Amino acid sequence: MLVLFGIVDVSLLLCDKAIITNASREAARAGVVACVPPMTASAISQVALNYAQNNLVTGGTATTPVVAVDQSAGTTSGSPLKVTVTYTYQGLVLGSALSSLTGPVTLTAITVMNYE
Repeated sequence: MLVLFGIVDVSLLLCDKAIITNASREAARAGVVACVPPMTASAISQVALNYAQNNLVTGGTATTPVVAVDQSAGTTSGSPLKVTVTYTYQGLVLGSALSSLTGPVTLTAITVMNYE
């Protein structure tokens, strides 16, 4: 039974990792598309949060992902846009017990795309 719960916890962790990775990609794609005026960092961040909302699985209290948008190189064509999504995974059974011993498991996804 312990092995079964371990498999479920790891599977949910991998699912959440895939979700935040896709959220960072969606936000970066939306941000680099040629439009006038370019999307603001808060608008790009909102794209990632909207993607992740109601999709992330947690066994404890739901936490909101943290999104960081780096437009420091500018928004001109060819400049990189970096979107980082960080999420704290709580786990269901074993993940919750492990988190209480070792601290929370933090998942991070980083996407870099160039402006069109």
